[in-house]
Amino acid sequence: MHRTRIATLLLGAWLGGCLFMDMVATENFRSVDRMLTTPTAQMKERIQTLGGHDAARVLLRYQASEQNRQYFAAWESIQIGLGLLLILVLVVAGQRDRVTLWLAGLMLGVALLMHFLLTPEITRLGRAMDFGPVGRPSGENTRFWIFHSVYSALELVKLGWGVALGLWLVLPRKKPQTAATEPVPATSNGASR
Repeated sequence: MHRTRIATLLLGAWLGGCLFMDMVATENFRSVDRMLTTPTAQMKERIQTLGGHDAARVLLRYQASEQNRQYFAAWESIQIGLGLLLILVLVVAGQRDRVTLWLAGLMLGVALLMHFLLTPEITRLGRAMDFGPVGRPSGENTRFWIFHSVYSALELVKLGWGVALGLWLVLPRKKPQTAATEPVPATSNGASR
């Protein structure tokens, strides 16, 4: 029972980390726009030194992009470790039913796919777009958003599988009765054979 609690704790940390990272990624970009919308006097001076609002925005968004790239690469590595540890704890805890191991394995598979296939391509394409003309459509821009959309969809799928796994771990399930635990029927005189 304690090992199942450890598995649930690991799963909760994994899901919480995913939600936190999604919030951090969007907030990094929003902070750039907030900073440029209401700059302090010192910031206005620096913006002019950089070449104006648009030049400062490009530089600050590049910095936010680089932060996000580092955060996601590190978080994906942590997810792979959490996934392996979760599967190990589930096996040791005796949670060897197909549903539990499949859900944990699918989550780990998505994390591996993101880390080794999607993130390197998103990083490459993002860096190619960082200092390019804003708003001008290009093949790299289109590919970036396709990869980004696939990544986001897989993130939602992974979260859904994680919630399903969490429910599977914490909700009670009926255990099938065996012949040894079935009550012995009484005879007509009230005595059992």
